[in-house]
Amino acid sequence: MVGKVRHQLFLDKPLSDRLEALASKPGASKSAILADAVTAWLNRRAVSELEASFAVRLDRMTATLGRIERHGHVLLETLALFVRYELAIHPPLAENDQAGRAMARQRFEAFVEQVGRQIAAGRRTIADAEDGR
Repeated sequence: MVGKVRHQLFLDKPLSDRLEALASKPGASKSAILADAVTAWLNRRAVSELEASFAVRLDRMTATLGRIERHGHVLLETLALFVRYELAIHPPLAENDQAGRAMARQRFEAFVEQVGRQIAAGRRTIADAEDGR
């Protein structure tokens, strides 16, 4: 009995009868059954409180991920429309137009370098355009 505390509790008759029936089985006692029941109840409650505290954070993260996904779709659609527009207004280069192909390669390399500089510096062209309204 060392380390144990005695409790007196009152149970409704039907619940008390069920406890008596369980405790009458070999190797069972009322104290052990009640201790297991209280432990299980407290553990469930602790899990519920933990879930409740994380639910707000998870909801916020879900909303943020939804916005990121939406922004990704907007970016992809913008890029697709831009590429379609550019392909529609510029005629293809002639097979033997080496000067035109060299110019296109230089422009593409300059574009890729500019994107790299913007990303490395943490700048955003769209944010810059919005600031200059």
